[in-house]
Amino acid sequence: MNQARAERVLANLRKIGLGQAIVSDPMSIWYLTGYYTEPYERFFALYLGERDGKLVDVMFCNRLFPDATGAASKIVTFDDTDDPLPLLAQAIDSTQPLGVDKNLAARWLVPLMDMGAAKAVALASPAVDGARSIKDAAEQELMRAASNINDQAMAWLAEQVHVGVTEESIASRLLGEYRSLGAEDHSFTPIVSFGANAADPHHGPDGTILAPGQMVLFDVGCKRQAYCSDMTRTFFTAAPTAHQLEVYDTVRRANEAAEAKIRPGVEFAELDLTARKVIEDAGYGKYFTHRLGHQIGLTDHEPGDVSSTHHEPVQPGMCFSIEPGIYIPGDIGVRIEDLAIVTEDGAEILNHFTHEPTVLTAD
Repeated sequence: MNQARAERVLANLRKIGLGQAIVSDPMSIWYLTGYYTEPYERFFALYLGERDGKLVDVMFCNRLFPDATGAASKIVTFDDTDDPLPLLAQAIDSTQPLGVDKNLAARWLVPLMDMGAAKAVALASPAVDGARSIKDAAEQELMRAASNINDQAMAWLAEQVHVGVTEESIASRLLGEYRSLGAEDHSFTPIVSFGANAADPHHGPDGTILAPGQMVLFDVGCKRQAYCSDMTRTFFTAAPTAHQLEVYDTVRRANEAAEAKIRPGVEFAELDLTARKVIEDAGYGKYFTHRLGHQIGLTDHEPGDVSSTHHEPVQPGMCFSIEPGIYIPGDIGVRIEDLAIVTEDGAEILNHFTHEPTVLTAD
């Protein structure tokens, strides 16, 4: 058990009037204990609470799972034919409300409530998500390492662009490059978009063949020791037209204006509005169709988006994307995305691949 992280979760629980919670998200359990397994349909949970001011932590594992010895102060095991809920109820203080995370399936939650295992049940995800959103020094270093690999992979991707290649062909070979650079996996399904396909922000790579002069968009990320990277760059394959260059430069300026604004105390909403104003002032406001970004860490999209409706101030240790875009259907799509870690007086941008307009030799 990572005592410091568990104490942060407990402190966050106290802020929302709770003294105990069940964590069922496997990545959050890994974050707290260093133990990971994919339970599939089987029950898997970590109970966190306090007794006389001391941490109480109990992990509930099917005997089919890898040995969890040492992951928590107490490990409770059960078989496929056992009902784990009475075992869980024994750990819960029935006189107090119980927090549950958003991942706890109804097939476990409803019977637990019917048993009267706790005085009341409340959503406790903000307590866990809030702890995960502030990356400690070790986590920040892992985020840097993952983004460094992503920078190198982007250079490799640029080299794969040539007339006649398909989106799918490039995307299918990226994992091999990631692994050669020291990553374990994709952090999400890569986006490779040629020409007007890039006007769909989440276009899935398909058999589209690169035609002469088309623009190319790559939105890719990898996992390095469980932590994610995420970056987008858009390239030209011929001298850009005035229209293409105007759209590209508008997105670049929006990205850099928002990144320059990052510092502790600034609201997420202000970052979004800073980038959005640049795009609106250029006359492309209706073509910026999504939020500015999202938090990231053990998963590519973590709670706490960078949007015009999120008024929480950013804090040192938070890591999130800045990814403005312009998407004109049937014409052009441009997005430029970096990850930023909030520092004590500003931000550290984790991606170093150039923002400058780049024309690839695609013959």
